[in-house]
Amino acid sequence: MAPNDTSPSSDAAAPTVATAAVLVRSAAVPDDARLVRGYDFENGVDYDRLLDSFSVTGFQASSFGRAVDIVNHMRAWRLSDEPVADSDSAEERDPEYRRGVKCKIFLGYTSNLVSSGVRESIRFLVKHRMVDVLVSTAGGVEEDFIKCLGPTYLGEFDLDGRTLRSKGLNRIGNLIVPNDNYCKFEDWVLPIFDQMLKEQQEDGVVWTPSRLIHRLGKEIDHPDSIYYWAYKNNIPVYCPAITDGSLGDMLYFHSYRSPGLVVDVVQDIRAINSEAVYAKRTGMVILGGGMIKHHICNANLMRNGADYAVFINTAQEFDGSDAGARPDEAVSWGKIKADAESVKVYADASLVFPLLVAQTFARAAGAS
Repeated sequence: MAPNDTSPSSDAAAPTVATAAVLVRSAAVPDDARLVRGYDFENGVDYDRLLDSFSVTGFQASSFGRAVDIVNHMRAWRLSDEPVADSDSAEERDPEYRRGVKCKIFLGYTSNLVSSGVRESIRFLVKHRMVDVLVSTAGGVEEDFIKCLGPTYLGEFDLDGRTLRSKGLNRIGNLIVPNDNYCKFEDWVLPIFDQMLKEQQEDGVVWTPSRLIHRLGKEIDHPDSIYYWAYKNNIPVYCPAITDGSLGDMLYFHSYRSPGLVVDVVQDIRAINSEAVYAKRTGMVILGGGMIKHHICNANLMRNGADYAVFINTAQEFDGSDAGARPDEAVSWGKIKADAESVKVYADASLVFPLLVAQTFARAAGAS
């Protein structure tokens, strides 16, 4: 060996520092630890078993599995599961009454999901009274009615905006909405606003966003509509940003044609907060972020937090956005209880939400 050669001989042991760094002894794994194992397609294609396997697949698949569990827990809960409290009234002590008291489920979703085929999943839940309170954006309201008046088409994300504008076509991601649909919406909704103004002036009716949506759900009279079924089943729909969309455009135009229609948001903030305050237990399923996420969370702050929470969106938390915030941040504000069951699924809701419905609400309803 040359005098300056520091390489080890072939029979030398590995350096102690290396073996100590690499061959660290493991602590004992708990007996109840779950094994990671994906679906085995050697067993054929069984979608129920495939989706059930997500819970032990890892990453966002496991978050999806957790969301399934949480939604099923919020669906299954009854007041009879809890011990009778000293503060309970005589009615609340009645066993039959307690078996009938369910978790109040708040469902929030953004406009783009109603523009997409997720609309049909939401409509299913509303039609079958599987959720109790809806919160959406103005677009999430009007797009439902507009689809009853004219279709939305599948396009591409990379279609040229200038060309589309010249043809009177509006792009929502890879969806295309002809501008004529909004003209049809104007022709449909403005006469309803005229009648609402008349009822306000002659009968003293106070219109709120939720009452306006309820009325439009009645007027559309179309079984494809989310809000038709919300009207039929008396499920409230809250939208404090009612003017932020085509509905706002129509209210703007109507204010010139027939000034005076008033839509009061104050009554609705009291109403949605009361939905939470007087509920024995609450659950939140929120698709997307922004106003719909915060509006539901803030209502649940009034009762010191929701008992269950499932967030589904693609936003990250590094910029401090409410959309990106994980459930634990909401715990710090008192919007989710410290001992609540909660999860955030980092995924596109158009992929995940129909699967979530399939494994929870629809499965329980016996839908095939």
